Amino acid sequence: MSGPVDYHAFMSTAAPAAVKRTIFYDGLCHLCATEIGLFQRRVKDGSLAYVDISLPEFDAAAHGVDPVRVQKHMHVRDEATGRMLFGVDALVGMWECVPGIRWLAWLTRLPLLNWFARLGYVVFAWIRPMLPKKKRPACDSGRCAI
Repeated sequence: MSGPVDYHAFMSTAAPAAVKRTIFYDGLCHLCATEIGLFQRRVKDGSLAYVDISLPEFDAAAHGVDPVRVQKHMHVRDEATGRMLFGVDALVGMWECVPGIRWLAWLTRLPLLNWFARLGYVVFAWIRPMLPKKKRPACDSGRCAI
């Protein structure tokens, strides 16, 4: 008769989930970075990918996004379909992938709340460039942009 089965071995060898959504976010925006930090703590299976558009090495063309539009509006790519989601639709696309806040995606899809969410998003997108930005750590790699 064989020894006891180590169920942890089965769990640790499972392949990570395929990326479902790629989130393009401004890492210098306090609110944006805080929300992404929440997602990173809650989604640990690799189903969300994060692209910080504020990094000097960010190349919009390499990701297939418009360099001006991605700076103005939230972008999320659905990797299953290749479809790009913008604004409130991007937020809903993120929220539906995050345990504990999926209800927010459902709520935001309700017609009246969706209308208010879109209005609120337009206002936020308009004032976001005027909000204080996070400071980048000092460059010590020698490859920093000026």
